[in-house]
Amino acid sequence: MVLAQCTISLEKIWYGYCCYYVVELSSPPEGIKMILLRTLVSCAFFVFAAPSQAQSSRYDDNVAIAYPTRDEQSKTVSEHGNITPADVASDPAVLASSVLVIDQKSGAVLFEKNADYSQPIASITKLMTAMVVLKAAQSLDQMLQVTTADAVASRPTHSRLKVGAKLSRGELLRLMLMASENRAAAALARSFPGGLPRFVQRMNETANALGLRSTHFADPSGLHPANESTARDLVALVQHAYSFDVIRAYSTTPEYAVSLRRARTTLFHNTNRLTRSGDWAIGLSKTGFISASGQCLVLQAAVAGRPLVMVILDSWGKGGRIDDAVRLRTWLEQRNQRFIVARS
Repeated sequence: MVLAQCTISLEKIWYGYCCYYVVELSSPPEGIKMILLRTLVSCAFFVFAAPSQAQSSRYDDNVAIAYPTRDEQSKTVSEHGNITPADVASDPAVLASSVLVIDQKSGAVLFEKNADYSQPIASITKLMTAMVVLKAAQSLDQMLQVTTADAVASRPTHSRLKVGAKLSRGELLRLMLMASENRAAAALARSFPGGLPRFVQRMNETANALGLRSTHFADPSGLHPANESTARDLVALVQHAYSFDVIRAYSTTPEYAVSLRRARTTLFHNTNRLTRSGDWAIGLSKTGFISASGQCLVLQAAVAGRPLVMVILDSWGKGGRIDDAVRLRTWLEQRNQRFIVARS
């Protein structure tokens, strides 16, 4: 430690000597000389007073963030005895640009951050797509074929649903919700009475009927950046989507196998890996990502003994939306535990 400090001091001395030598060598007027020296001294301050790498890389993608286990949380509470609400961190330090968490029963806001900021929502759009399909009461058993038009509408994303594949409307709906299959969304919209244009129109009509004033849809998959909403509007959207048994079941399916061409079985996985975790009680889930939206996640889950709706928009980093969801749950659980201790 001492050696490091001495090294930095020597660097400062050498830097100052070089700066003075350069200024003297250029022989500027006296007034200009003073300005140059002050500027160089200021630069030196910012260079050597910069935060350490450990501090500046707090949210770097390669830095592992250790979350307290449930046992560690309980230990913290028991060791400190009577903890008041003021002792609980007021901010869970989420990376997302917009967040809103509410108590599903009371509607009370538990945490919010830029909840009224309108931005692209990517595949969160598919929740509205699912509602429009289900409200149309089309048979979920009807077989539909993935077409070239569906593939074109889903460019440039990759899909394991090849052109010519035949699946039931119900299977397409499930794959769209759990695996975020864009070709499935395109096929569902294309087979709607009136085709794609009428489908998108119905999406916006439904949003208006639900009072989602800051929400607009441009396509059924969410690939278009003009699919926009706010965290507050999306809470209302999730609440409405939660009333559909099919959406709850399909969006939380951990994995699903379908028989495609040549009788080969293809296994699809949920894009939200928390649905495969026995540590979460999730009732509805949808992820989303395009470059314009960042990482997005909406879900309904039981946290600290009560049902919540959680909306996370425009997160970033290696874990992104999942890390933010864990941060929020940990923060809520710690707050709930400490409030119980404080009241006892």
